[in-house]
Amino acid sequence: MATGDNGGVGSAVAGIVQFENVGLRYGTGAETLSDISFTLETGAFYFLTGPSGAGKTSLLRMLYLAQRPSRGMIHLFDEDVVTLPRARMPGFRRRIGVVFQDFRLVPYLSAFDNIALPLRVAGVAEDEIETPVREMLQWVGLAKRAESRPATLSGGEQQRVAIARAVITRPDILVADEPTGNVDPAMAGRLLHLFSALNTLGTTIVVATHDVHLLSRISHAETLRLEEGRIVDPTGAVRNPPGRTAS
Repeated sequence: MATGDNGGVGSAVAGIVQFENVGLRYGTGAETLSDISFTLETGAFYFLTGPSGAGKTSLLRMLYLAQRPSRGMIHLFDEDVVTLPRARMPGFRRRIGVVFQDFRLVPYLSAFDNIALPLRVAGVAEDEIETPVREMLQWVGLAKRAESRPATLSGGEQQRVAIARAVITRPDILVADEPTGNVDPAMAGRLLHLFSALNTLGTTIVVATHDVHLLSRISHAETLRLEEGRIVDPTGAVRNPPGRTAS
């Protein structure tokens, strides 16, 4: 993760995501996030950590284009998305897989059809949907619940459907907000393995978690830590994340 000599984003490094001096304010109150600057490199794996209320979900919302910042610059796929015309947003969002903390499954669709939804939105032919969706259901342990609707699934099962839906298109970026919060440790490890496998195929992964035990499960992952709306280092000092400096 590259930073410049002045602690800002290194101009010589064109990551898949760049935040520079980003601030986010809701209404007229104090900023929820302040002076956020970092670069996410293509194909890397990141954990976003910090206590409840630190601003993790707000940062993720800006990352997957659900929220514009109050100030600062955000570049995604080499384009300025702060000023991106609304008509171009859907195309950018289709390149980002999102696992929401509250799942956001379509209640009247089966598990199969929830997972298939991104493929159908992308225009994939129906005869090319069955196999990948069945394989994904098998991988997350829900092959026998393919026709079940969300209301009949447990919280952990709904979480697994949400994850399968987010990764079915092999997005350029996967953003996951507490993806292991509703599953047992064995399934948490299995889901992290899925994220790691997707990462080896080139997807940039960002996983927000408060579970510090997960951080050692992906040896090559870097960590961003938020406290009180700012990125800090382990001593609590405000900083931009460390990384490889461009030569």
